[in-house]
Amino acid sequence: MIEIKNVTKVFSTAEGQVTALRDVSLSIPDGDVYGIIGMSGAGKSTLVRCINMLERPTSGAVVIDGVDMGALSERELRIKRREITMIFQGFNLLMQRNCLENVCFPLKLSGLAGERKWQRQRAMELLDTVGLADKARAYPAQLSGGQQQRVAIARALATDPKVLLCDEATSALDPTTTASILELIRSINERTGITAVLITHQMRVVESVCRHVAILDGGVVAETGAVSEVFAHPKSEAAKRLVFPDGDAVSATQVPDEHVIRVVFNGSLASSTPLIAHMAVEKGIEANISYASTRTIEGREYGSMLLGIRQGEAVFREAIAYLNSQTDVSAEEVLPNA
Repeated sequence: MIEIKNVTKVFSTAEGQVTALRDVSLSIPDGDVYGIIGMSGAGKSTLVRCINMLERPTSGAVVIDGVDMGALSERELRIKRREITMIFQGFNLLMQRNCLENVCFPLKLSGLAGERKWQRQRAMELLDTVGLADKARAYPAQLSGGQQQRVAIARALATDPKVLLCDEATSALDPTTTASILELIRSINERTGITAVLITHQMRVVESVCRHVAILDGGVVAETGAVSEVFAHPKSEAAKRLVFPDGDAVSATQVPDEHVIRVVFNGSLASSTPLIAHMAVEKGIEANISYASTRTIEGREYGSMLLGIRQGEAVFREAIAYLNSQTDVSAEEVLPNA
């Protein structure tokens, strides 16, 4: 368990003091994949660096498995960090060493390494885990960005850590490569039970791999919860901006004689045929989709949609009833400017 207790971090600058984090408290269960998301300047990277004490909090505490990280001596902290490894946006590989040597490096530093043969065997196992056993002799400059990040993950796993911190680890990658790296993190989590903490500003990262999420806004925790719940029912303004970046409101210039319905998907099972198409086929109800922000998480749909119905009051009421009859779907009329 990672417990972040009332952490505040203040930096002194030439312009004065800057509060990057203010009274942040979070609990991250063992074995979770936990997302911490926010816009630029929200304090995400500062928070993750406080977890492993690369930045020491001005006040508050970080407790991991019952150990107060701030109370450790430098020597004790170095030993504890073997259990808390980190990957970065910039990969941070040693460019003059090949992949095998990069993965061996933390074993040499940790004092855990035995014979050189054992180090190389362990490194090869990890390169195989990330799908790069055939690149053991290659140098970072010979690899793609996604391959470099895979090597960085293998290196981070060398000391059998309990926690993997990912600081914008996919921000420099294209969407396809990002998806493959996130799937790798997911599979490693499922296979080893490692706790993964993902710092990101990208909603697609959180929705594709995380189970729980905390939203930071101006150094303050705006909202926390299961990803499915936060995405279906964002409560804070910060969460609404991230979940619905285009807004979710009916235009003041609503079409005359058009009834508008807000449909909220609360985890309904995803179908190959969209719900609105089903309604058209089964009930003959035509709906104009004026806004939609939905996403599929673990085979279920979350988000909201605005529909326009122009077939009269009776058809509008039938549409409301049909939509509300569906499992994990709710629908209500939205009045102009509501």
